[in-house]
Amino acid sequence: MPLPPLPDSAITVGAHASDWREAVELAGEALARSGATTPGYAARMIQVIDEFGAYIVIAPGLALAHARPGPDVLADGLSIVTLDEPVVFGHPHNDPVGVVIGLAVATPDAHVTSVAELANIFNDPGAIPALAAAADVGEVQRIMAASGEEASR
Repeated sequence: MPLPPLPDSAITVGAHASDWREAVELAGEALARSGATTPGYAARMIQVIDEFGAYIVIAPGLALAHARPGPDVLADGLSIVTLDEPVVFGHPHNDPVGVVIGLAVATPDAHVTSVAELANIFNDPGAIPALAAAADVGEVQRIMAASGEEASR
C-alpha cells in the first residue's frame, strides 16, 4: 500500500514554531488544508503527545505526528512541515526536531502500512537533512518520491 498523496497544500517549508505544540499545529493545519482532516485533528495529535510523550520523534530531527482514526479524518493524508529553527519535543535522543510529518488515516490498517512505508523512506540517512534543508514544496516532493523509490528497490 503506497503512502497517502502529498499535494502542494500539505507542505509548509521554513515555518516558524515557538514550541512543539505549534509545530504539530502547523502539521495539522496542512492536513486540513489538503482536505484530509478537519481542523480539530491537530488538537488530537497534540493530545497523543501529552498522553504518551515524545515517542513520535522517530529519528534524529524527525517527528511523526498522528492520532487514531476518527470522525475528523476525511481521507488518508500526509503533511510535511519544515521548520526555520528546530524545536524540542522532549525526546532523550532525537531532539531537536526540524521536520514534522503529519499523518492522518481512516483505518487502523492504513496506519500500520503508512508508518512502515515512512520508515522505509527514512532508512535513507540523507532524507531528513535533505527535507530540513529543502527550499520549496517541489523539492520536498522530489525528496519523498526519490527516497520512496530507493526504499522499494
